Amino acid sequence: MNPPNISVIIINYNGGAFLQDAVNSLGRQTYRDFELILFDNSSADGSVDNVDLSTVPAARLVRNPENIGFAAGNNRAAEIANGRWLVLLNPDTAATPDWLEKMANAAAAYPDCKTFASAQLDMNTPDTIDGAGDAYLLFGIPWRGGFGRPASELPSSGWCFSACGATAMYDLTLFREIGGFDERFFCYCEDVDLGFRLQLEGHDCLFVHDAVVHHAGSGITGRTSSFSTYHGTRNRIWTYFKNMPLPLLVLTLPGHLALTAYILIHNAFTPRIRPMLKGLADGIAGIAHVRKERAWKVGSRKIGLWKLARKMAWNPLFLHRRNVHVRPLERA
Repeated sequence: MNPPNISVIIINYNGGAFLQDAVNSLGRQTYRDFELILFDNSSADGSVDNVDLSTVPAARLVRNPENIGFAAGNNRAAEIANGRWLVLLNPDTAATPDWLEKMANAAAAYPDCKTFASAQLDMNTPDTIDGAGDAYLLFGIPWRGGFGRPASELPSSGWCFSACGATAMYDLTLFREIGGFDERFFCYCEDVDLGFRLQLEGHDCLFVHDAVVHHAGSGITGRTSSFSTYHGTRNRIWTYFKNMPLPLLVLTLPGHLALTAYILIHNAFTPRIRPMLKGLADGIAGIAHVRKERAWKVGSRKIGLWKLARKMAWNPLFLHRRNVHVRPLERA
């Protein structure tokens, strides 16, 4: 039996009713040359006990005895994947029926591209963008491109900084060669870190505008919860200090510090400030380790500094407004 072209991975942790909806959306896919690996991180809500996988080809359920996080969970699932392509799907999503078909078509049309981002719309308000790939400000702050903006601003297909891990597609061989996600991140920003490492290796990311997935957006962990705030803050710092080449780091550090101060002031009188400060402290404490440690770090940089910088956004207002940042196809 020939291996499938695509291996879809869902990492579940207390996914509740979201999980079955995500699986059902895969069962409705027009593209059928795929397998599903449902990796459960020791859920306590019974979400995988009665999940129906019968409509999905070659579905496997892996029950992990402990919660090892999104990053490590995907890495373990990728080790047993059989496909040419690795596709990640969050449990709080519902893919449109032609999603995988559009992604497979994009891979065929751009054979030199190794990573692809989907168009994400808000599950509760479909006329709102949930993400058009991940954008990255030159001063070290990532955001989900177009988050909260009107769906009318969804761009045509083009190049983005990195793929959102909720709906990403990676060349499986490359994913394994580069070490997959940095498991020290546990969850949040591990996709941006991987995207940064891929950019340093010379691999750009194609945003596929008609490959649409509806996403609840932290529907399980909570978008403004202490958990997501802490990990998002800590991992954002690690991504910047770990991956930014030293000349760009020196040039952009003052702007990074100023923006970090602005974010803290903006949240000073909200419940997010305490986990944000803890994330900041732990992030700073771990900088030396993440820069020195060779695990999950690329080797020699294969892209020029100017070319790398041009793949990032330079205007802080883009971050403030959560604007889409997708470069035209002719601008590789």
